[in-house]
Amino acid sequence: MKKLLLLLLVAPFIANAQDEDSIFIKKLSDEILRNGKAYNLLRQLTKQVGGRLAGSPQMVQAEQWGLKTMKEQGAELAYLQECMVPHWVRGTGDKVLVSTIDGKIATKQLDACALGNSLGCSKTIIADIIAVADFDELEKRKDEVKGKIVYYNAGFNPTNIRPFKSYGESGIYRRNGASRAAKYGAVGIMIRSLTESTDNNPHTGSMVYNDSFPKIPAVSLGFQDADYVWQLSRKSSVKVSLLTHGQMLSDTIGHNVIGEIKGSEFPDEYITIGGHLDSWDLAEGAHDDGTGVVQTMEVSRAFKALGYKPKHSIRFVLFANEENGTRGAEKYAEVAKEKKEKHIFALESDAGGFTPRSFGLTMSNAQMEKMQPWLKLLKPYGTEDLLAGGGGADIGFLNKAFNTPLAGLEPDGQRYFDVHHARNDVFENVNKRELLLGAVNMAGLVYLVDKYGL
Repeated sequence: MKKLLLLLLVAPFIANAQDEDSIFIKKLSDEILRNGKAYNLLRQLTKQVGGRLAGSPQMVQAEQWGLKTMKEQGAELAYLQECMVPHWVRGTGDKVLVSTIDGKIATKQLDACALGNSLGCSKTIIADIIAVADFDELEKRKDEVKGKIVYYNAGFNPTNIRPFKSYGESGIYRRNGASRAAKYGAVGIMIRSLTESTDNNPHTGSMVYNDSFPKIPAVSLGFQDADYVWQLSRKSSVKVSLLTHGQMLSDTIGHNVIGEIKGSEFPDEYITIGGHLDSWDLAEGAHDDGTGVVQTMEVSRAFKALGYKPKHSIRFVLFANEENGTRGAEKYAEVAKEKKEKHIFALESDAGGFTPRSFGLTMSNAQMEKMQPWLKLLKPYGTEDLLAGGGGADIGFLNKAFNTPLAGLEPDGQRYFDVHHARNDVFENVNKRELLLGAVNMAGLVYLVDKYGL
């Protein structure tokens, strides 16, 4: 009876608070959808700067652009946070072609690109292909590998409804495939690009070497050429000619770009929202992660435009070097730990600028339960679920350092890997409406965390 009476007394206050929240989130949505600058900023970043690989001149240009834009959009404090980043250079003139089929001369050029961080060869390698489905087949045929180029045909599992699961499963071949093959004497590797796209654009991405084995060149093939090589190698003896030019230079200076709005009640407690400013060099880095960058800045702009005074300090971070090192994220968490800062929540957008569907959460069960009632406030704008598991590579360091609760924006991912790390990740493949809706949902979630805490 007492509980029922308490609920009856409290219910009007809860309803009033929810009405207030609903009204403010609608204001955020209207402001972003009517006056949002994210799409125009993405055009600037992609068309004026372009690909922004760590260590490149474009990285420096992007950092200055980000700092200038943060200031123009009203950040109370905007600054660069220095960190050392790797400096890999692709070089020019990479070439992969089928040179003989069953001993007969062939000259079919394959659409291929070197994997990020891979090292080139001093001269063209001409060798037989050994095509394997996966690491299990490699182990079974290890005695056949010496002196050959290994081709891994491990593609996306099409039965996974969530493409990110497929990416996680097949990504090990890009990351570790070279050293696994070099262990048995391979002179190079090729992989199927991590995509289910039907075009022939090869996709790059970061790989690592095991220092115990030779560092052999590594390339990925476009989807169509991957099918061609696989089918051909199953019925014929095939030689490939391979030349790449990748170099790993000395680490160089990069920066996180940080904007802040100071908290009115808890200025020493921080909410971080961000995306990564770097991208691969093959294209413009529009979806990966230009969209996350401009969504982050759009949330900052919308809060200022509406005169919102957050309780907690909010940092808007454009992280350096997510693609081939996560040095920026590591530095951000390291500095926060040195200063003994309190980080109560972090949100990342790094899954493309498509229609928002959900947020993935890494936090305690109690914190997740506290967030569930907020779902009905976000549903009108596209968020259908608040799911266990998520966050992002950059904010993950905060969770390790402080056990900070994390959230990652999860847009509809069915088309993301069509462009991920490929030359077609360009501005024209981003939809303005979808991009802005992502920012709306991010702003709404940050507002709710700021108001109610976790």
